[in-house]
Amino acid sequence: MKSKKAVFEDLPVSKALWVMAVPTVISQLINLIYNMVDAWFIGRTGNSYMMGATSLTLTLVMMNAALSNITGIGGGSLLARMMGAGKEEEARRVSAFSVWGSCAIALGYSLLLGLFTRPILYFLGASENTVSYAVQYTQLVLVLGTLPSQLSLTLAHLLRNAGYSGKASLGLSGGGILNMFLDPLFMFVLLPPGYEVVGAAAATLLSNVLSCLYLLFTYRRARQKAPLSLSPAAARQTEKGSIRALFSVGLPSALLTGLFDVANISANMLASAHSDLALAGLGITMKVERIPNAISVGICQGAMPIIAYNYSSGNAARMKKTIRTARLWGLAVAACAILLFQLFAEPSTRLFLDTSKPGVAEDALRTLAFATLFLRIRCLASPVQFINYHSSFCLQAMGRGRATMVHAIVRELVLYIPLMILLDKLFGVTGLAAALPAAEALSAMFALYLLKRNAPQN
Repeated sequence: MKSKKAVFEDLPVSKALWVMAVPTVISQLINLIYNMVDAWFIGRTGNSYMMGATSLTLTLVMMNAALSNITGIGGGSLLARMMGAGKEEEARRVSAFSVWGSCAIALGYSLLLGLFTRPILYFLGASENTVSYAVQYTQLVLVLGTLPSQLSLTLAHLLRNAGYSGKASLGLSGGGILNMFLDPLFMFVLLPPGYEVVGAAAATLLSNVLSCLYLLFTYRRARQKAPLSLSPAAARQTEKGSIRALFSVGLPSALLTGLFDVANISANMLASAHSDLALAGLGITMKVERIPNAISVGICQGAMPIIAYNYSSGNAARMKKTIRTARLWGLAVAACAILLFQLFAEPSTRLFLDTSKPGVAEDALRTLAFATLFLRIRCLASPVQFINYHSSFCLQAMGRGRATMVHAIVRELVLYIPLMILLDKLFGVTGLAAALPAAEALSAMFALYLLKRNAPQN
């Protein structure tokens, strides 16, 4: 572990952050690309209703990721803090508890979706035009695929916080790269026309399974040098205080992502009330804007183990320098995002929908008009959105679960959703788009206050 500890303790902060964050950013981008590949290939059909269906299922996919944060972020953050405090035996038990806890949560979510697929999709805004496609995708990617996808995320978080950022990112990225090749094979070669959504879902399921198997293999090998375990007995021996500490960070982290998902559900429902094409346009925008978001989250996830380790070891100066450096990197990415999306909003959205297909071209053009409008307005939220991500990850790294939860509630329930409803009522789809930058700006000010209040003062 000596070479791994050097990243946390000795390397210059910029270099340490580079070592930890760059593989994570690459992993985030590759996984984003493979999630977008489904939408891109579905867009080749020119079918706006298929595109609308994938927008609905993205909400459920993100909820799955939110649930993985309970054991992934909660367990990973605690693992890094225990390593910093020299409690490696308990760190092993925490890692085992995280793995088996992830399996239990995934099976519960899978069962829920399997029993209530259609009612859930109708609640999210599905119509008779989109529900059959959404059911196909949900049953394969989530009902059957929740366990491997959620377990992969948890294993990657644990490996990253133990110092194996590159291997964790390789596992997640490998599944993404594989999916890029499997999508066209399943969608356009193995299955007949009309089954493109089934093909995309089958390719994603297979990719997630293979990614999970690789991460399990890597995790088993890493146990020889890092405080990691798969033992059910070790999981049962985890101290009650450690379990409380895990959930005190993991649950607020899941709530943060879950409430973000709830906000997206609200946006989808408001957009679908205007039309199925507005819903499809919003779905395209959400996919495009996830590019800078993925980089931002990658920077935050890369910084998180360094912050957690130095917080626990008492090196407040190194911890604060890591926070400042990561913040500067993220704001630079956000500024570039605004510039690029203002200049290239229409070409960016056009990538996701073919407007030349006979019979559907008019609907496709109207869908792109919505997407372009949404993107130009929503991208203005990029800098303050990063401040919210960054502050939340810093609070989680320090074990400040209550502050994370308060921030999530204020950000989504107190500010974003009410502003979304109000501005949509006053200004229609333009107001719906403008709610994001307005709410994120107000939330960012509150996030900075919470971070200042909870960080060590020395």
